[in-house]
Order: sequence, then structure tokens, then C-alpha cells
Amino acid sequence: RNLLDMDTFSKSDPVVVLFVQLSGSSEWKEFGRTEVIDNTLNPDFVRKFVLDYYFEEKQNLRFDVSPGSHSALPGAQDFLGQAFVALGEVIGSQRGRLERPLTGVPGKRCGTILLLAEELSNCRDIVTMQLCANKLDKKDFFGKSDPFLVFYRSNEDGTFTICHKTEVVKNTLNPVWQPFTIPVRALCNGDYDRTVKIDVYDWDRDGSHDFIGEFATSYRELSRAQSQFTVYEVLNPRKKCKKKKYVNSGTVTLLSFSVESEFTFVDYIRGGTQLNFTVAIDFTASNGLPSQPTSLHYASPYQLSAYALALKAVGEIIQDYDSDKLFPAYGFGAKVPPDGKISHQFPLNNNVENPSCAGIEGVLESYLQSLRTVQLYGPTNFAPVINQVAGTAAQVTDGSQYHVLLIITDGVISDMLQTKEAIVTASSLPMSIIIVGVGPAEFEAMEELDGDEVRLSSRGRYAERDIVQFVPFRDYVDDSGNQVLSMARLAKDVLAEIPEQLLSYMKTRDIKPRRADPE
Repeated sequence: RNLLDMDTFSKSDPVVVLFVQLSGSSEWKEFGRTEVIDNTLNPDFVRKFVLDYYFEEKQNLRFDVSPGSHSALPGAQDFLGQAFVALGEVIGSQRGRLERPLTGVPGKRCGTILLLAEELSNCRDIVTMQLCANKLDKKDFFGKSDPFLVFYRSNEDGTFTICHKTEVVKNTLNPVWQPFTIPVRALCNGDYDRTVKIDVYDWDRDGSHDFIGEFATSYRELSRAQSQFTVYEVLNPRKKCKKKKYVNSGTVTLLSFSVESEFTFVDYIRGGTQLNFTVAIDFTASNGLPSQPTSLHYASPYQLSAYALALKAVGEIIQDYDSDKLFPAYGFGAKVPPDGKISHQFPLNNNVENPSCAGIEGVLESYLQSLRTVQLYGPTNFAPVINQVAGTAAQVTDGSQYHVLLIITDGVISDMLQTKEAIVTASSLPMSIIIVGVGPAEFEAMEELDGDEVRLSSRGRYAERDIVQFVPFRDYVDDSGNQVLSMARLAKDVLAEIPEQLLSYMKTRDIKPRRADPE
């Protein structure tokens, strides 16, 4: 809208060129360009750009506007302006619509660019199926077998990726597994004829599960079971080669198969769901004196501490989905002025009434300020700050607000029982918890909180959803010292589960996305 007029006898003939920035680098690569629209300062371009969207990555985009006859570079006489934006900002803006001023021509107003994002709706189906088996091979010496199934989708290059494991049914050769649901894209990447391989195993306590046999199918073949039972022979290639009279190692029957459409993360964000980001930072003495280079809190003039890096990596992505950009930030495990009392949830900005900081830069500033004023102490208690965020999350449970708590810590947790209790309680609320472990400590306790292997429980109550994601920072440090790359890798892993966790909350509460008003 309102582009600069560079032509003498008519108006400009603008074209927009889209550049994408490669992850973890400063290099820009041309992705595509719109058509040229003649003689207008208010063009409406028709050509769409189709981009893969990843919530967990900072996907930087650059839009250059220039006259259609050629691509003018910034600084050239007839350059019309440019805008920089992250894809997440467009998706996180109201109704997926973002207006940005064009800049790049000194001393001139270049007008604005309007960006609209919508999700391509292929592959949002979710499948529910149930299988049973008959006369599987007996693998256990004393009992029968403890069978389970492993599903793999095939990749373009012929390799296979695990996409689902059923539960183990103990001591039977004729198991009936529970029905389970899986997104179609996870099962076959949206390609209905792609091979789906299924292995049948006998579970062993020590993890050395015995292979019973395998069979292959496809989404299209599975979907035929909506009208009939489908029976698959389970074959063991090694047995087949050795034994002349070998028939099979049992059969697997598909009992039921149904498909329904699933709402996506983008549906909720476009419908107005806000992500609220809260930070909690470990100020215990085990981090070392902040003034010493050996301390995990030490910030040299040349590089940020691990704490600051983790905060920036996660915060800079989440902030695109939070309209007010105000982030509550707390410290725990320090003696706080004026009376030197130990606190496990002191506001980094020293304002108890309003602990919110403006933007990620504001959080960093308050964090560095706190390092100068508090005394690092102990113990390492997580429960108070988890309960604090849970209290806020409990106030609005209609799906319009979702909370993400980032805890950055150097390690050994002191209030494990209370923390488990707090997480189990929080698992029924609209919130997720990310824990980043910095430093060389062993983090076994954190692995337990991250209920990926075993669902977390406390005093006989099980967590309703898995809401914790833990990663050790050291796994992401780039050997060449490239901090941008380390941050991109870290963010990718810790944020990857957030969309599914948000969806699992909405689904258990049967909350549908609000309709984005059509313009």
C-alpha cells in the first residue's frame, strides 16, 4: 500500500521478491517472486508462496519490493523498500494478517506491505484403529509371548522411521491391543500408497525384545478395513529361509479403522489463542560466583552465559505468539535484599506487583541486574514457581490462553516430591513446562519429570498429559562456537512438543478453535 512512485510518466510497476534465511546462518536465499503489476502504487499480488512452517524454528523472511523490469537491490536508485519478518509473527498475528512498514530508502516513507498466511489443509486427518493377533510364535521359555507392534512409515530414501508402538499384552499368543489414534501425516506423510511396515515383537524386561515377524501394508489398504476385516500374515524372513514347511509366525487382524479431521495448532493460533511465556532462572550457589569465569552465570564481554543463550533461544520464538510481549520472569534459590530472606520465586525486575518484563531483552536486562543484587544460595526448589504459573493458568481455561514456563537450572533438584505433585496438578491446565539443564551435572531426576518413557505420577495420581520437556544445554553447543547455531538447535528440540501439548489440552477439554473472522 502507498508505494513510492519512481516512474516519471506513470506509476511504478512493482514486484515482490521473497528471501528466506537459512537456519542458524545470516545468509539469505531467494525463494520466489510475485508477478509484476503494472502502473500501480497499491498492488494486490495473486501469486502465493508455499512454505513449510515449523513452530519450533525462527523462520526469518525478507520481502524486497522493486520495479518489475529488474530486481533493484537495497541502496539502488529505484529500490522501493523492504520488510523483515519471522513467519511465526505472521501466523501469530490476528487472523494471520500482518501489516509492516517498508523501509530501506533513506529519508522517504516507502508505504506498507500486507502479509496474509493460511494453512494448506491437506493431511489434517487422524486415524483410530484396533488390531489383534492369532497364533503368534511362542518366544518365552516359561510362558507364552508378551507381544507388541511397532509401526514404521517409509521415507523418500527407502529408510524407515518409527511412528507408533502399541502397548505390551502380557503372556498370550492371541493378543488384542487397545485402539490407538495417529495423525495420517505421521503414518504415511500424506501419501496413501506409501509402505507402512509393522514389526511384531515379544517384549523382554531387559530391552532385548525378540523379533516375531513383520508385515507391510499402506494407508489405502488399511482404510479398506472400514468395510471388512483385513488379515495379515506375520512372516519371519530368517525362519522362512531355514524351514521348508514354514507357513507364518501367526496372523494380525485389523479389527477397526476410522478417520476424522483434526484441528491443527495453527487453527487455534489463528482463532486467537495467546501463548503466555514465563521464565524462571536458577540462582543457587552451585552455579558459582557470577563474577568468576568458571560460573555458569558468567557473562563475558564477548559471549552470553548458557543461561542467557537458553533464554534467548526459546524466548525469541515464543514471543511471536504473545501479543503484549510482556513476560513474567522469576529467580529461585537466592537470598534477596533488603532482609536476605531465601526466595524461590522473586521477580527479576524487583516488582512484586508486576513481575513482567518488556520483551526478551527486558528479561535479559532484569536477569543481569538481579545477578548484581541477590546472593546465590539454595536449595533448588521448582514447585513454588510451577504452582505460581499453574495458578495463573487455572484462571482462564477456555482455550484462549496457553502458558509456557521455561525453567533454566544447573541441576540437582531439592524438592522432587513437591515438584512431581505440582506437575501432576498442572497437567490438567493449559500449560507446558520446558526445563533446560546447563552445566556438567547429571540430570537423571529431570528425565523422570519429562514423562516420555513413563507417565509421571505423584501419590497414586497420574499426570493427565505429558507437559514437561527436558533437554541438557550441553548437547546443543556447537563445536565451532557458533552461538546462533546452538540456539537454533536448542529451540528446535525444546519447542517441538509444544504444539502437540497444546492440542492435547484442547482435545481433552473438547475446545474447538474460534473461527478467524473472514475479512
